[in-house]
Amino acid sequence: MLIKKPVLTFALGLMLGAALPAGAAEHGGLLQSAHNDVGNVASLQRGARNFVNYCMGCHSAKYVRYNRLEQDLGLSEDQVMKNLMFTGERPHDTMTVSMRPGDAAHWFGRTPPDLSLIARARGTDWLYTFLKSFYLDPSRPTGVNNTMLPGASMPHVLWELQGYQKAVYKGESDAEHNAVHKEFEGFELVQKGSLTPHEYDQFVRDTVNFLDYIGEPMQLKRQSLGLKVLAFLAVFFLLAYFLKKEYWKDVK
Repeated sequence: MLIKKPVLTFALGLMLGAALPAGAAEHGGLLQSAHNDVGNVASLQRGARNFVNYCMGCHSAKYVRYNRLEQDLGLSEDQVMKNLMFTGERPHDTMTVSMRPGDAAHWFGRTPPDLSLIARARGTDWLYTFLKSFYLDPSRPTGVNNTMLPGASMPHVLWELQGYQKAVYKGESDAEHNAVHKEFEGFELVQKGSLTPHEYDQFVRDTVNFLDYIGEPMQLKRQSLGLKVLAFLAVFFLLAYFLKKEYWKDVK
């Protein structure tokens, strides 16, 4: 697995800000499917790289230990320490940031949230769509806004990869009420990034896949165990049923 050098940007992270109901989109932005697969180890490796390079400047994942990544992502301890451990000192340290919460709140207006459980709280489709929905908005302090979370305090930290886009609306004037009704249509790229749209989609998908994984690292084992339990119960039911038939065959 090739890991990019750390701190490619001053990672202001995924400051998701005020909560909306999971899956909500205020300005008509329809959710796009992330099609993530936590069983895809290569995708999780890329997602871990993306997370530590672009998110961990501000965001922690305090419920995840580095040595857990070593076990689940097929990495050696040396790979984890050289490529992923930019804030920890020992393999059993958790993925926390060195930024003090008070400083973060002072600089950004609020403390960037921990992302350990963000995929479970928001949903992977919401996160995937959110990271693709930044658009230019000169009225905002950061110069961008987001159709999934209007007024979000986070800047577009992935702009070098995606580029900048503008939101396209269709609308009609209502002269009687002196208003214009606008409906969101989509985005138009106005400045290209270093990645093609397809490459950026894959970058976001890998990142969301990693966030889904850290939300419940045991989910694949849990699902596998659940299937085994269901299979056992099915076999036990058949044995119990035929045993009951045998015991009661002479009872009328």
